[in-house]
Amino acid sequence: MTSATTTVAAPGGAFSLKPLLFTAGVGSMSMMAFVAVVGPMARLLGLQPWHVGAAVTAAGLAWMLMARFWGARSDEVGRRKVLLIALAGFAVSYAALGLFMSAALALVPAAIVSFLGMTAARTAAGAFYAAVPPICAAVVADHTAPHERARAMGAVGAASSLGIVFGPGAAGLLAGWSLSASLIIISALPVLAFIAVWRFLPADAPHETRRKSALRLSDARIRRAVVTAFAAMCGVVVCQVVVGFLALDRFGLSPNEAARTAGIALAVVGVVLFSAQMVLRRLNWTPSRFIRIGGSVAAVGFVGAAFAATPLQLWAAYGVIAAGMGWVYPSQSALAANAVEAHEQGAAAGAVGAAQGLGAVLGPLAGTLAYQAAHGAPYAVSAVMILIAALWPATRLKAD
Repeated sequence: MTSATTTVAAPGGAFSLKPLLFTAGVGSMSMMAFVAVVGPMARLLGLQPWHVGAAVTAAGLAWMLMARFWGARSDEVGRRKVLLIALAGFAVSYAALGLFMSAALALVPAAIVSFLGMTAARTAAGAFYAAVPPICAAVVADHTAPHERARAMGAVGAASSLGIVFGPGAAGLLAGWSLSASLIIISALPVLAFIAVWRFLPADAPHETRRKSALRLSDARIRRAVVTAFAAMCGVVVCQVVVGFLALDRFGLSPNEAARTAGIALAVVGVVLFSAQMVLRRLNWTPSRFIRIGGSVAAVGFVGAAFAATPLQLWAAYGVIAAGMGWVYPSQSALAANAVEAHEQGAAAGAVGAAQGLGAVLGPLAGTLAYQAAHGAPYAVSAVMILIAALWPATRLKAD
C-alpha cells in the first residue's frame, strides 16, 4: 500500500480509491439526509408517522430487490458503465424528490398526493442507490489482491460512515435556513458523485467485461457473508429504532431529554464506527478473523445495551457495538469477494447488498415487536444473530 487511505496495491499496479471513497460518502450522505428532514416536512403536510415509515420501507425494499441486479449487471457489461447509469438515475430521482417535496410544502396538496409522490421518488432513489455499495465493492475486488480487500473495503466503509454521520447534520442545518430547499440542495451530491466517477474512475479494461454470472443467493461459497450482512444490518437498525423508546421507558426521561440521549448514542456510533474502520486499515488480517473478533465484540456491546441502567452505560454499550461492527461491515464484502471467481464479483457484492436491504426492512419490525415483549429483547436477539456469524465454523468456508 503506497498510501494509508487512497491507494492500494493492485494486481495491475497502484489503484486509487478516491472516486469510490467520494461516491460512497456522498451517496450515503444523500440517503441519510432525507431521514433528518422528512419528519418536520410530514408534519407540515398533514402526514402520519406511518406514512414516513412506509416510504422508508419502500426504499429499503427497492434497495434489497435491485442490489443483486446492479451487481450482476456490472459483471456483464462493466463496472464503470453500470455505476454511471445508476448514479444518473439516483441524481434524477433525488432531484425529483427534492422538487416534489418543495412544491408540496408550498401548495400543501391532499395528504394522499404528498404520500404517493414522496414514496415514489424515495423508492426510485433507493432502487438506483442500491448499485453504489455492491459496485464499489466489486471494483475494489477487481483491483486488489485478496489479502488487501478487507483493508480497502474498510476505507470505502469509513467514507460511507462519514456520510451517515454528516448527512443528517448537513440536512438539519440547511433545514434551519429553508426546509423546502434542503433536499434540493442535497440532491446536488449525486450529481457530484456522477462527475467524480465519470472523470476519475478508469474505464473498464476489455477483460473486465465478463460472461453472465449464475451465482445464487443460496450459493454455499457466500453463505456466511450473506448471513453476516443480514445479521449486522438487523443489529444496526434495531439500535437505531429502539434507542429512543429505551430512553423514555427505562430511564424515565422527558421526550426532549430522550431525543438528546438517543442522538448522543447514534453520534457515538458514527464516530466509533469510522475509527474502527480506520484501525482495520492497518491490520493485515483475513476477513474471517475480522468478522470473528468484530462480531464477538459487537455481541458484548448488545448485551451491555440490554442491561444498561443509565444513559452513560447505554452510550458506552453503543460504542462497543460500533467498534465491533466497524470490523464486520467491510469484512463481509471482502469475504464474499474472496469466495468467488472474477466474473462473479458483482453478483457476490449484490448478494451482500440484498441481504443488507432485507435486514433494513425486517429489522425495524422485528426490533419493535421484540421491544414490546421486553426492553432488552431486541439487543439480546441481535447479540445471538451476530454471534452466529462470528462463530461460523471455518471448515464450512472457502472464502479465505
